[in-house]
Amino acid sequence: MEEHYDAVIIGAGQAGSPLAWALAEAGWKTALVERSHVGGTCVNEGCTPTKTMVASARVAYLARRAAEYGVRTGTISVDMAKVRQRKRDIVERFRTGGERRVRDAGVDLLMGEAAFVDAKTLDVRLNAGPSRRISADKIFINTGARPFVPAVAGLEHVPFLDSTSVMELDHVPEHLLVLGGGYVGLEFGQMFRRFGSRVTIVQRGAQVLTREDADIAESVTEILREDGIAVLLQADARRVVRDDTGMLHLSVHLPEGERELVGSHLLVAAGRVPNTEALHLDAAGVQLTDRGHVVVNTHLETTAPDIYALGDVKGGPSFTHISYDDFRILRTNLLEGGDATTGGQWVPYTVYIDPQLGRVGMSEAEARSQGLDVKVAKMPMSWVARALEVDESRGLMKVVVAAETGQILGAAILGLEGGEIMSMLQLAMMGKLPYTVLKDAVFAHPTLAEALNNLFAGM
Repeated sequence: MEEHYDAVIIGAGQAGSPLAWALAEAGWKTALVERSHVGGTCVNEGCTPTKTMVASARVAYLARRAAEYGVRTGTISVDMAKVRQRKRDIVERFRTGGERRVRDAGVDLLMGEAAFVDAKTLDVRLNAGPSRRISADKIFINTGARPFVPAVAGLEHVPFLDSTSVMELDHVPEHLLVLGGGYVGLEFGQMFRRFGSRVTIVQRGAQVLTREDADIAESVTEILREDGIAVLLQADARRVVRDDTGMLHLSVHLPEGERELVGSHLLVAAGRVPNTEALHLDAAGVQLTDRGHVVVNTHLETTAPDIYALGDVKGGPSFTHISYDDFRILRTNLLEGGDATTGGQWVPYTVYIDPQLGRVGMSEAEARSQGLDVKVAKMPMSWVARALEVDESRGLMKVVVAAETGQILGAAILGLEGGEIMSMLQLAMMGKLPYTVLKDAVFAHPTLAEALNNLFAGM
């Protein structure tokens, strides 16, 4: 028997769940279909578990450095089973809270996988029980993305880790090989180095973090190498085999020739792909890009009437805060009679290496490629009193400013609490404050914020 709803959301991620309860609280009969866990990637495999483990790794790092601060400690060891359990406990708390919030709002939560029959109808294959057919006036796709598996010969025949399974290890790898020098690869690479692993990062491009300015990427690479991580650039992974002892042999092509790396574990961190195959979107008339993302306009409408897409599945910046903003756009338009769009956003993000890299707006390279007349303020963190006082002075601050107006166009803060300092600059950008306001502001001493005085002093 088919049941009809005002709205069905497919995927309980950081856009789908709040949209479900907002619609339900507004009186819409709403169903939320989720095949795994409420909370999506962020709560279950992304932000929450990784940053929990990053925190454990930082404690290990500081413990080993205790003597530099005049503090005596004993032998430092890492209990990965305890690290994992701490991560699991926090994830379960967030996940359970999200599920309770959905149910309390009166949403029908269907645990299973949905596929389109037509533009208004879905078949839901329940995880426990028979399939159900449901229909809706409006349908919202929030199915997210999953780790991409690159074409490396032999990869399908060896045990490898991805960004989810690597967090389930109950031991510290002897030597972790990491395929990919993006956010995920760098965060896990540094994390496991701090837990005690040897780590080698294999990056196909000429720099890590390919979207960043070269000087920022070079500084990040220098920090990783200072931490004892081997970073191989312009390194193309060709094939991998496992020997009789269980060790993995990864052949990489470098500018100087072939090289074989031998590691105990292999982490594949080569990007993500959207979860669209199981949806049968062709039955609903929903178009996809060449890379499999759902095509949407600035109002998050797909090519089929009354079908929307939110979050990572639609492409664009893959960040939790962007997914949540997608929810706010639809809430504004559907429930409040507004006309919100995805246009004109400053997209901030933080890479949770240590020190953090906080980023917002244009890079210097982007600004110059557009022919903009810009000035650049740049200062090492070793000039920041607060960073020196806590002995965390690696990295640099860099801000791009429009030469004529003094408006801040973008910032990269690689340093202690880089994400928080970046957010100060983002607020200035949102308020259209020229850099001179920050240059002349009176900030408390000694704080990281007061470094903005000196950063802009030479402009």
